[in-house]
Amino acid sequence: MEFGLPILLIILAVYFLLTAIRIVPEYERLVVLALGRYAGTRGPGITFIIPLVEIAKKVDLRERFLEIPSQSAISRDNVPINIDFLVYYRVVDPKLSILTIDDVVRASLNIAATTLRAVIGDIDLDDVLAKRETINDTLRIKLDEVTERWGLKVTRVEIREVDPPAEVQEAMNRQMSAERARRATVTEAEGTRQAAIMVAEGEKQAAILRAEGQKQSSILQAEGERLSQELRAQGYSAGLKALEEQARTLDEKTMMLQYLETLRAMGSSASTKFIVPMEVTGLMQRLGNVIDGKNGNSQ
Repeated sequence: MEFGLPILLIILAVYFLLTAIRIVPEYERLVVLALGRYAGTRGPGITFIIPLVEIAKKVDLRERFLEIPSQSAISRDNVPINIDFLVYYRVVDPKLSILTIDDVVRASLNIAATTLRAVIGDIDLDDVLAKRETINDTLRIKLDEVTERWGLKVTRVEIREVDPPAEVQEAMNRQMSAERARRATVTEAEGTRQAAIMVAEGEKQAAILRAEGQKQSSILQAEGERLSQELRAQGYSAGLKALEEQARTLDEKTMMLQYLETLRAMGSSASTKFIVPMEVTGLMQRLGNVIDGKNGNSQ
């Protein structure tokens, strides 16, 4: 009995020491209540808790997610839809998450389902299927407004699956088939139109090129004719100049011989009528004078 009490005291001291010392990780905090009253938030690192006086509640600060099971909601156009989604959140105020609500996770789960039904009830089915990002942002804002007073921050909401009724899916499939057929028809018509435009443009360019060719041909032809006429005129001018130069070198004797040659040619023709120039008499007289002059010189 003499050794029993000290051993018991040692055991109690070790127990109180082990329960008093807490090692808090970086991603956790301890909300401490001393005799039922809030005594502060402690951590990270080594923290001391007074046994039997203080109670510590552990709070995880890491971002976590809630998997919301499939929820049935009715859209604004009265179409029932089953939707399941994820809610990402993190604790920003450990004190509020412990002191203001009993179970913050379960409460967030319930408020997420309620908020989803309220949001989907204000949206048509087509928008629910086509505007998921908008719905995600709306859900996040509305959830964050509620969970803020619990010390939670909703960081992201992601809709995973939207499951409309079977008859709605069948109608949507028919609509998609009709839309594809319409797009194919529009695409084909657009292709035909573009082809016709390209053919017309090609014909237009060909006509322009032909007209340009004809224009250039006409210009070249006219230029050739002009040059040809200029060359002919130059030839005529050169001929006339040559005749003029030649005529200047002719003397009276040569001219008389030319007259006699012409008269001889006229006499040898079969014609019975002759046209004798009036200058023949004077010509004959000058010819006689020339002959006399030659005879006198010879004497």
